[in-house]
Amino acid sequence: MIRSLLVVDDHLMTRAGLRALAQHGELADVCWLEAGTLAEALACYRQQVPEPDLVLLDLKLPDSLGLNGLRRFMAEHPQARIAVFSATEDRYIVQQALALGAVGFVPKTSNAESVRTHIARLLGGTNDLPQHTAGGFGAPDTSGLTTTQLDVLELVLGGLSNQQIATELGLALGTVKNAVSSIMLKFGVQSRQHLVSLFR
Repeated sequence: MIRSLLVVDDHLMTRAGLRALAQHGELADVCWLEAGTLAEALACYRQQVPEPDLVLLDLKLPDSLGLNGLRRFMAEHPQARIAVFSATEDRYIVQQALALGAVGFVPKTSNAESVRTHIARLLGGTNDLPQHTAGGFGAPDTSGLTTTQLDVLELVLGGLSNQQIATELGLALGTVKNAVSSIMLKFGVQSRQHLVSLFR
């Protein structure tokens, strides 16, 4: 049976580079599907019969930032096998992605052979994490944070400003500022830079 892969990334050159990888070796027989936005990806997934074997999902799309895209995809298609494809390798983001149901995390910083190996394993039905991120996380305990604070923390770690976070989450700017202050108080830090460093 021919396997199918849906690559969701807004950069055409990135998708072209991945497609070039698929011309060789164990990925040569893969049916290649592409989307540049989350909306396109959801529509494409719905239209495929059978559904794609794997979705490779970027975390920075024009219509979705951070893990919100993964949340929305999993909510609409809980049976989907989704691997995050991202330049960030933040331990907290990886943990959250796995908690939300991702089956793997493929760093964009990996070399071509490593990316091809990860994709092949995932298409074969194996959950797969890069060796340097698998296990042994030890990131700070976030169990005391509210849902809103967790969402804000994720985007702070993604480098977004308070205004960008407010826009992405549909919150008032004051709400975001309060959430950031509460998060910093919980972890005993005085700056965003120090907060981010705790999760690296």
